[in-house]
Amino acid sequence: MNWDSICYDAGAFIAGLFLLEYGADRFIDHTAIVARQLGVSQTLIALLTAGAEWEELAVVVASILQGHSSLALGNVIGSSISNILGAFSLGLLFHPGRIAFDQSAKKYTVLLFFITSSFVVVALTKSLGRLAGGIFIGVFALYLVSVGYVIYKGVLSAPEDSDSDDSDDDGSSEGNGAEAQHEHPPAETTPLLPGGERSADGWKHTLLYHIAQLILGFIALSLSGYILSHSAASIADAFDLSGTVLGVTVLSFATTLPEKFVAIISGTRGHGGIVVANTAGSNIFLLTLCLGITFVAGNQKELADSLIPFELLVTWTSSALFLLIVLLGSRRWIGGMLQILYLSFIVLEFTIYRR
Repeated sequence: MNWDSICYDAGAFIAGLFLLEYGADRFIDHTAIVARQLGVSQTLIALLTAGAEWEELAVVVASILQGHSSLALGNVIGSSISNILGAFSLGLLFHPGRIAFDQSAKKYTVLLFFITSSFVVVALTKSLGRLAGGIFIGVFALYLVSVGYVIYKGVLSAPEDSDSDDSDDDGSSEGNGAEAQHEHPPAETTPLLPGGERSADGWKHTLLYHIAQLILGFIALSLSGYILSHSAASIADAFDLSGTVLGVTVLSFATTLPEKFVAIISGTRGHGGIVVANTAGSNIFLLTLCLGITFVAGNQKELADSLIPFELLVTWTSSALFLLIVLLGSRRWIGGMLQILYLSFIVLEFTIYRR
């Protein structure tokens, strides 16, 4: 066992965590501001940013190129489970009260449930192949177009009095803002930063500035996920973990750390829409584009042999629970229940199904 390599990878993992915290904070703050200035839902903005699992895609492509198709598939399945039971649950736990989700969140959660159900049916019937992969990639393209269209439509139909609203916000004092925040708890349309879009020197930043900061946070999130996944994979390999266990548990946990940080920060600041978009968008990305590429370019026999019904059952059940929670609303104790289910899944993976 090479302890020098293990210490190096551990240091990279810790550095990735700091980059992760920076990126999550930037992304959450400026997502809410951009959504407010454009007059569209925060959920839709987050679906195209944090909901894009670029670090997961990098891991999938690297695994396939190295001849580890089962690792790529295990990472996709494990990450989709971790996003709901591990990350979304943290957003519920840290939210200050009961969460009522908007219509955008409900629509894309329903879409995710149908995509998840389709994947489970394909997997159980052993219909894996390039045709199925091409269909999933096509679904991702349609999803991307639909989100972009809704955002474009939302920008065109933004409220006419949005400028006057901003002017009223400019004229309000910091004291009144603090009093209003005290009287009204954080809601879906409440800005994440007190005082609206003003900077420390009192001048309002432009929309372009906030978009640039949002992109900067998104890049930091993606880079941190890539660093965390590779360092965690190296550490797990040093301790002789199998590829399937690594993909479903350790690697998927590491690559979904950005989602967990975004969920915690979003939940703490009362933005339930971003919590849902972070989860729904990530899983749609995983189960369409990442899964499609895995089916098209991966080893078909290795993929078929690596599937376990237990993991497919957990994947579908977590998506069904996610749908029910978003449709009916949620409280903190539900987040705790999901965390217990996630820990139970990890224990079963290591002790029974992946022994």
